[in-house]
Amino acid sequence: MSEILNKLSGQGVAIWLDDISRERLRTGNLEQLIREKNVVGVTSNPTIFANALSKGDAYNTQLHDLAVRGVEVGEAVRAITAYDIRWAADVLRPVYDASGGVDGRVSLEVDPRLARESEKTIAEARALWWLVDRPNLMIKIPATVEGLPAITQALSEGISVNVTLIFSLERYRAVMDAWLAGLEAAQAKGLNLASIESVASFFVSRVDTEIDKRLDKLGKPELKGKAGIANARLAYAAFEEVMNSERWQSLRAAGARPQRPLWASTGVKNPEYSDTMYVDQLVAPGTVNTMPEKTLDATADHANVTGDTVRPFYEQAWNTMAALKDAGVDYDDVVKVLEDEGVEKFEASWNELLESVTKNLVP
Repeated sequence: MSEILNKLSGQGVAIWLDDISRERLRTGNLEQLIREKNVVGVTSNPTIFANALSKGDAYNTQLHDLAVRGVEVGEAVRAITAYDIRWAADVLRPVYDASGGVDGRVSLEVDPRLARESEKTIAEARALWWLVDRPNLMIKIPATVEGLPAITQALSEGISVNVTLIFSLERYRAVMDAWLAGLEAAQAKGLNLASIESVASFFVSRVDTEIDKRLDKLGKPELKGKAGIANARLAYAAFEEVMNSERWQSLRAAGARPQRPLWASTGVKNPEYSDTMYVDQLVAPGTVNTMPEKTLDATADHANVTGDTVRPFYEQAWNTMAALKDAGVDYDDVVKVLEDEGVEKFEASWNELLESVTKNLVP
């Protein structure tokens, strides 16, 4: 194992892989990454599945069988993705058991076309939870305004949730409120709170990509590449506030576990930046970092893991955000654009996935 990855895990950062494919499962690559790269979880999204289906022949047999049975394309996509998620969950089951259910998690996203529809998102979450039927599953629900009640409802029914597409601090606080409300409702029903796990996926690199474009137009290049990390650090500060609240302490006493902040979108988009900056600059206890394999390999090779790089830098983060505001960056507009784009990108990938399956549903 990499000494650097061991250090990262030792600092309380759970390393999850932001990728899945049947080829990765079939070849035993995921098992290898668990053994050799400290990987203790997997996240997926429509883009990842669209990419997986576009390469190789791993899905051909199932596609043929689905076509012979005359399965409708939407249900065919659910069958294909659930198969991979179920397989990955089984591969990660020893990690799940060893960690007492904290890690060893695999995430499957609801149809992103439902991101603005609460009731349909809830129905889809229930259906996917039933279809995969693994205790170490997490259902990914977007942190849109309409997604918030779906998050609460799913958690209240004992469904573990990965809240995705979080960009703003205000929305993150609303996500934590929805999570607490879900646990409180689950407690009222007599459910075992210790079995309900949740993470909140706070996106990082996309924030820099959008703000850097604006800084170029504003003639403020000296502030580029700082917003994503500052935003995430302040999210952790908000997380700590909730962890110190009486509301959380009451649930914790009843057996509940924290909704860990998860750093998503950690692949660096700008080649001028360090390829591990969204890993080694966001080290804090009780967090998850979900990495594309390229970022995982770079981290294992040369990341600079020196200890906590979040909590000692709250004041610096506030100063960075203040400087961005003074420079003319409209934070509220940035996060709105990012959320809208995030939903649109996942919808486009979902449609690409549907088209790919439709094309290949040939008996």
